Amino acid sequence: MGCFCYFCTVQNTPYLTSEALVDFIRTALREDVGDGDHSSLASIPADARNRARLLVKDEGVLAGVELALLIFKEVDPELQVEPLLADGARIKHGDVVLTVEGRAQSILTAERLVLNCMQRMSGIATHTAHLNSLLAGTKARLLDTRKTTPNFRICEKWAVLIGGGVNHRYGLFDMIILKDNHVDYAGGIRQAIEATQAYLARTGRKLPIEIETRTLAEVQQALDTGGIDRIMLDNMPPAQLREAVQLIAGRFSTEASGGITEHTIAEVAATGVDFISVGALTHSTKSLDLSLKAF
Repeated sequence: MGCFCYFCTVQNTPYLTSEALVDFIRTALREDVGDGDHSSLASIPADARNRARLLVKDEGVLAGVELALLIFKEVDPELQVEPLLADGARIKHGDVVLTVEGRAQSILTAERLVLNCMQRMSGIATHTAHLNSLLAGTKARLLDTRKTTPNFRICEKWAVLIGGGVNHRYGLFDMIILKDNHVDYAGGIRQAIEATQAYLARTGRKLPIEIETRTLAEVQQALDTGGIDRIMLDNMPPAQLREAVQLIAGRFSTEASGGITEHTIAEVAATGVDFISVGALTHSTKSLDLSLKAF
């Protein structure tokens, strides 16, 4: 089965498949529900029907609506869910995201997983949109990283897309990034690149190669070796970044990385780099406040 949603289609994100999302939801429900939602089973009649609405108690960018629809469906296909706002919408306190109607026990069983996902995803989308706004007037594009919550990466990277960012590699399997430890263990920039090229030839794989550099001398070594797709410029101050971009001169795409914040990102973008990766998009984002209330 192919990609599932609008964002997959426009962003070429092969990880966002129906199978992957359903697998995530089922795993999360097993963790939360176990052998039964005994609070609901004990207190609510099995045939009771009710409704609830998902309320916004914060401001930002909404994310996770499409996922919420899948969660409700997985818990109980007979639940009737009406989305009133879409992923990517700007939201404010008092907005109603969706309504759900059906078996009360099912609504309560789905409640926490829906909220946990949507609050976290909306926080990430909001942070991403904010940092993206600081790149206006430059060519730089905002990247996420692998600094994600274990078993929640699919949602966190999806949220970055919704906020207007770009997914970097999804995992260790779909792109080669030779970072400082790889370079040091391999014996240097040239050795790391040449070993990687030999590995790809030997195994018949076609994967993009990115090399991390820490100094202008390492940038020059990467240029002299070639056979790569992108050069990462790690923890370089803006003046050094600008010099590195001029040295590379468009031969390979460039990525600035390392400790970049909302206070420094505009200056980094102005150096002419193609991409800026920010781990804080997924590892240091505050969730938005949402709630599901009966009405």
